[in-house]
Amino acid sequence: MTLEEFVAGEQKTEGMDKVGDALEEVLSKALSQRSITVGVYEAAKLLNVDPDNVVLCLLAADEDDDRDVALQIHFTLIQAFCCENDINILRVSNPGRLAELLLLGTGGPAAAAAAAGGGAEQPPDLHCVLVTQLLSFQNPHSSQWKDPALSQLICFCRESRYMDQWVPVINLPER
Repeated sequence: MTLEEFVAGEQKTEGMDKVGDALEEVLSKALSQRSITVGVYEAAKLLNVDPDNVVLCLLAADEDDDRDVALQIHFTLIQAFCCENDINILRVSNPGRLAELLLLGTGGPAAAAAAAGGGAEQPPDLHCVLVTQLLSFQNPHSSQWKDPALSQLICFCRESRYMDQWVPVINLPER
């Protein structure tokens, strides 16, 4: 490994950490404003009814989920729909950390889904998470963004598409 490759690798890791922090910030704001939809089927319903209101789609799966053919088909269909409707997509490589972020707030959608289901019988489906427009966000199709964290995520998605990585993978930082 050359010095240039080492420095480039460090910069990429540092950039990924910043994007992970930005994603945490966006999720925190979305949770506080109840602008999150959790679950593959719930996400598909929202995308069918109001795709213009969705600003970000997160797909989370671990190694066990990679063998779930039905889930992979759902992911493929959601990705295709998001690409067709100019919705930014991120793949989260550590769904456990995503679950921590979404289940922390007692008012969060995942916690509400668990409570509505009568307790902890079946954990909520966190494989797909949609973030809809927040009060601080502008129209997702405009060129200017009011929220710097969301702007950073959108730029990361755009740069990834320029490098032919249509669904970039992001790692949420452990706390």
